[in-house]
Amino acid sequence: NHEYAALDGELIRVGISAFAVDQLGDIVFVDLPDIGSTLIKGNSFGSVESVKAVEDMFAPISGEVVQRNESALDNPEKLQNDPHGEGWLLVVSPSDVSQLKELMDAATYSSKLSTN
Repeated sequence: NHEYAALDGELIRVGISAFAVDQLGDIVFVDLPDIGSTLIKGNSFGSVESVKAVEDMFAPISGEVVQRNESALDNPEKLQNDPHGEGWLLVVSPSDVSQLKELMDAATYSSKLSTN
């Protein structure tokens, strides 16, 4: 999967990777859960639509959605321009922060991309 989870204090910022954005092409629509929704690690939490395809996004961690990027919903191109900055998607209050240990770090993710 190409979603990321970045620890920000006690919260987790979730988005899709620059690689995923590059593969999708021009993003035209993003569907995100409402604030208060519960994410379950590994389950779909929304979708991103580009001129090429519609792809489900999968939760990298379980928890409650406490914020969503309304600006990215209104302007999906923010994902293309800055997926790790202004293009973030959700802020989650994790139910089990230890799940972060099960995820790849950025260096491992990048090395996996370069070997495929």
